[in-house]
Amino acid sequence: MSNTSGFILLDKPSGISSRAAGARIAHMFGARTFGHIGTLDPMASGVLPIAIGAATKMIPFIEDVRPSTKEYLFSLQFGFETDTLDITGTEIARSGIIPSRTDVLATLPQLIGNIAQRPPMYSAVHVNGRRAYELARRGVQTDIPPRHIRIDALELVDINGNEWTFRVRCGRGTYVRAIARDIAYKCDTYATVNMIRRTETLGFTIKNAVQLDFLENLVNNGVAPTKYLCAVDFGLGDIPVLNLDGKSAVLYRNGGFIATSGPGGMCRVYSGDEFIGIGIIDAGILRPKRTI
Repeated sequence: MSNTSGFILLDKPSGISSRAAGARIAHMFGARTFGHIGTLDPMASGVLPIAIGAATKMIPFIEDVRPSTKEYLFSLQFGFETDTLDITGTEIARSGIIPSRTDVLATLPQLIGNIAQRPPMYSAVHVNGRRAYELARRGVQTDIPPRHIRIDALELVDINGNEWTFRVRCGRGTYVRAIARDIAYKCDTYATVNMIRRTETLGFTIKNAVQLDFLENLVNNGVAPTKYLCAVDFGLGDIPVLNLDGKSAVLYRNGGFIATSGPGGMCRVYSGDEFIGIGIIDAGILRPKRTI
C-alpha cells in the first residue's frame, strides 16, 4: 500500500499527540507523507482528519472551503489552576471555592459571541517568533495578548461532584482550556480541565470517525483497513467540478494552461472519474493550482 493516498477520519485517543497519531496511521498504510487538519492536544480526544500521501496536498483547500465551526465537550474541576490549565500541568493556584450552579450559568452568556480571549501560556501561539509553550517550558513569563474569537454556544451539560461538563461550539483559534479558566475567573475562583473531546470539526462529526486501536487491530490480524480510507477529494464537495478529456488531462498534469468555458474561480479537476487536482479558472484559462 506504499502508493496509498487518502483521508482517515480518526477518533484520536487521549494520551498521544496529533502528529504521533498521524504517524501511526501513515505506518499502517505504508505512506511516506502524512498531515492532519487542525491539532488536538495530547490530553484531548476526538475527531481529527488525517491525510496520507497525495491527500496532504488538499489540506489547505479543505480548510478554506469547509465550515470553520468546531464542537467540543469538556470537563473541569473548580478550586485550583495549573500552569497548563489542564490536569497534565503543575498546580500554581488554589482557592477551594466551588461556585453554585446558578453563578456558573450566569457567566456563560458573557462568553458567547465575538469576544477577546487570552490564549494559555502553553499554546502554539507565536510570541516574539517563538511558540508560547516553548517559552513556558523554559520558565519564561510572557504576556500573550488577547485574540478575537467566536463562541456560538456554550452550555452546561452535567455536574458530577466537582466535575462540571460543558459543550461549546466555536470558531477557529478558540482554546477550550481558556474557556474553562474564564468561567472560573468570572466566578472568583480557579478551574482546571480534566477532559476535552472534539465532536465536530470542519463539518466532520465524531459519529463518522474510526478509532485508532480498531484500525491497528485490523492490521495486526492481516486485514487491510482500506475500507476506512476516504478518497483524496474527500471534503472538497463545495468546489465546482471541471472534467477534462485525456489529452487536456495530460497537459494539465504537466503544468499546462487550458482554454475552457467553465465559470471562473477554483475548481476540482477530473479526468473521467479520476481526481487529478485543484485548478483556477481565470479569463477562460484553467491554470493548475495543485496536481495529483
